[in-house]
Amino acid sequence: MASSSLSKRARPLRGVLLFLCALLLFACLDTTTKYLSQRYPVTMIVWMRYVVHALLMAVVLLPSKGMTLMRTHRTGLVWVRALSLAAMSLLMGLGLQRLPVAEATSIGFTAPMLVVLLARPVLGERIGWLRGGAVALGFIGVLLVARPGGSLDLFGVAVVLCAAVCGAAYQLLSRVLSSSERAVTMLFYTALAGCAIFGPLMPWLWGGPPPSWLDVLLFASLGFYGGLGHLFFTQAYRYAPASLLAPVSYLQLLWAALTGFIVLGHVPEPMALLGMLVIMVSGALVAVGASRG
Repeated sequence: MASSSLSKRARPLRGVLLFLCALLLFACLDTTTKYLSQRYPVTMIVWMRYVVHALLMAVVLLPSKGMTLMRTHRTGLVWVRALSLAAMSLLMGLGLQRLPVAEATSIGFTAPMLVVLLARPVLGERIGWLRGGAVALGFIGVLLVARPGGSLDLFGVAVVLCAAVCGAAYQLLSRVLSSSERAVTMLFYTALAGCAIFGPLMPWLWGGPPPSWLDVLLFASLGFYGGLGHLFFTQAYRYAPASLLAPVSYLQLLWAALTGFIVLGHVPEPMALLGMLVIMVSGALVAVGASRG
């Protein structure tokens, strides 16, 4: 009985740890996208990410799994999930052209708010007062970082908000499909969707001087960050409910601020740092809620 109880407690914790690793990879993905968007069209950057993603999966998994990699139980929803992620990737890339990484990430955190609001009617998950309070506190931290009415580009803000809606749909569908679909299969479909949507646009976008070797490596890293990040992301939903993982998403802002500083030299303002501290507290409350089961 004791070991069974421990196992039940360990499953949500394992899900949270996988989710935190995914968030770090997503922050690296956004920062690299921001860096490359200064010289290349966003659509091309997103397409290259999915091409590398698809090639990596084809080389690693197709020899052992063959066409069973494509086998699904709910094909329609798998495609909708993949298209939601493709739309989110494009919209977030366009937003990152106009906003700093940390600020864009903070605005994108309306997505986990939507997930928590919809987790009960869509997924039937119970949301305790502690978890709900953590979400509210995290949202206050987001507002402190974003500072509505400040100097941020309004079009960039609107685009990132649209990306957040797509991201919420992706997260909810990840939870819905996690019980019937394999993570690697869903991951492969996301790569196929991105290649199919953005590939036909490449003849009109591909031009100019060839990328440097550094940029080639950065393009390749996009597929690694995105592919591995979404693998961890999907696996996390097998161990923990969406209403638990959604508030933990706020911790991505800390990763975004760190990678934005290291790569782009962007230093958040004092009010933004206060917001990040509030977000850290919200993450601690989520962990307490998880331990209480």
